[in-house]
Amino acid sequence: MLLLPLLLKATLLRLASGSYHPFYNGFYYNHIMNDNDDGQDKVDYFNGARLVVETSRDPVYSYNGANVTLPCHYRYEPDLGPKRKIRIKWSKLRDDFTKEQDVLVAIGKTYMAFGDFKGRAHIHQASRHEASLVITDVRLKDDGKYRCEVIDGLEDENDVVDLRLKGIVFPYQPPRGQYRLNFHEAEHVCQDQGAILANFNQLFQAWSEGLDWCNAGWLADGTVQYPIRLPRKPCGGVHLAPGIRSYGPRHRHLHRFDAFCFSSALKGEVFYLDRPAGMTLEEAKQSCQDAGAEIARVGQLYSAWKFLRLDRCSAGWLADGSVRYPIVTPRANCGPAEPGVRSFGFPSKGRFGVFCYRER
Repeated sequence: MLLLPLLLKATLLRLASGSYHPFYNGFYYNHIMNDNDDGQDKVDYFNGARLVVETSRDPVYSYNGANVTLPCHYRYEPDLGPKRKIRIKWSKLRDDFTKEQDVLVAIGKTYMAFGDFKGRAHIHQASRHEASLVITDVRLKDDGKYRCEVIDGLEDENDVVDLRLKGIVFPYQPPRGQYRLNFHEAEHVCQDQGAILANFNQLFQAWSEGLDWCNAGWLADGTVQYPIRLPRKPCGGVHLAPGIRSYGPRHRHLHRFDAFCFSSALKGEVFYLDRPAGMTLEEAKQSCQDAGAEIARVGQLYSAWKFLRLDRCSAGWLADGSVRYPIVTPRANCGPAEPGVRSFGFPSKGRFGVFCYRER
């Protein structure tokens, strides 16, 4: 019974002598990144200051090949005075938030970017409490949600910002016909056309701008969906409201559908070449090469139609062996009454012009 009074007396003596650390919320910690002026590590304590991290509430829009800044700022409530050395971490989130891709980690002026972001990502710190991320030469797969995380010792707060690329979604079927692609094949055919598999946000945006397509296609998250503006019997029934019809997640190897691809603005130009007698596909490829270009891909033609207002009422070969033409201003003898990219399919014979693509 004498042990408890002795321990209490020792504790009181330590408190009286000042050798006992102050106690806040039951914790104290050594903050190795914030040093005293004499270079010695100091001990910081939870002192009631709250770390707050904020990004943009609205999506940040950009496009392929551009530079973009994802804003992120932090502060302490109440303010702790001079700038502290904190750790900043940026990550890219998957659509289902289950995994993250490391983008960049920074401490002070030292930073390291990872994976595809090496050489393209750095921290922008124009103000005292800024932790914004700059991405140069934006790529199609950069589209998505990013987490800005600020770490100060045991304090760790974060916020999420949405980067959306301005682009166009187009449905794609291979030459073999409808519903021939499993998920992985759908990824490849989109890449072959200068695009990537669209995500749900991109498909929804395309639907809101008028895309109506009755064939189901893969999206980047492994789900199969299709956009309907005008309800009709073969497309879910006339009694369902307009919207995005969903088959939900499908087996990525066994199930087969079409693909919804996404392409953004171009770094170059698409132009049309022709001969009086037209060209075969091989002659068309050679004509583009002779002009210092390459035969255009489907995604490049859609992008030129969307962003460069390419309007041509003459059919031309594309790299996948299809024949198409873009119409901005509908008119007689140029297909349906609405703008769009018209398709003649994949003719095994015939002589046409060609759409070429050349980098600027």
